[in-house]
Amino acid sequence: MATQTTFRIWRGDSTGGRFEDYNTSVSEGMVVLDAVHQIQAQQAHDLAVRWNCKAGKCGSCSAEINGNPRLMCMTRLNQLNLAQPVTIEPMRTFPPIRDLVTDVSWNYRAKKSIRQFTPRPPAADGAWRVNQVEAERVQEFRKCIECFLCQDVCHVLREHHMFDQFVGPRHLVYAAALEMNPIDKERREGELSREHGIGFCNITKCCTKVCPEGITITDNAIIPLKERVVDQLYDPVVKVFRMIRRRD
Repeated sequence: MATQTTFRIWRGDSTGGRFEDYNTSVSEGMVVLDAVHQIQAQQAHDLAVRWNCKAGKCGSCSAEINGNPRLMCMTRLNQLNLAQPVTIEPMRTFPPIRDLVTDVSWNYRAKKSIRQFTPRPPAADGAWRVNQVEAERVQEFRKCIECFLCQDVCHVLREHHMFDQFVGPRHLVYAAALEMNPIDKERREGELSREHGIGFCNITKCCTKVCPEGITITDNAIIPLKERVVDQLYDPVVKVFRMIRRRD
């Protein structure tokens, strides 16, 4: 049975904005994106919202729902307290373009700064052979849909705005997928430490909590990368061996 619910939606652009209330009927099975589309069709024809698949796979409809970074298409209304207004606003970490749409283009520039995949030479027969456990280790990272919710919730970017020093959890996941690929031969520890700022992450695990794909970002990607950086750049034994090699 349909009921009336209030949705408090942020309306505005890069110069500023405000929340506006919309009352609309909701019914069983609806998600937040359904309600937004209904409001757009019936009351606010100029409401800007980014979406594509409505299946939780394109990462387009990221927003903050009652203050929590989530995908609108994967947030069911029966998960929310409809007795209170449902607040919907754009991701706070990124510059607003209009209404619920933000400018996430910085993420694509940051991704390009990570050294690309470079395969090691194949075996004599032209094939690469890897252990099954090595192949499975990186499969989790490939599930990322680039919704940038992990970037939105990361306090280094959200609160401290260190975009020029820290690439954020999404791109550390991307770097982990490359670093742990048994075929890749690049070494990225120095860049992760200096240009990409992995040391700024203090493993609060907030990025893991908001990931709609359930990627264990902190434990399986960021911590292993931190360990690699420490082993290669700060381990005293490794430093001694480097000095010996330089003398030779």
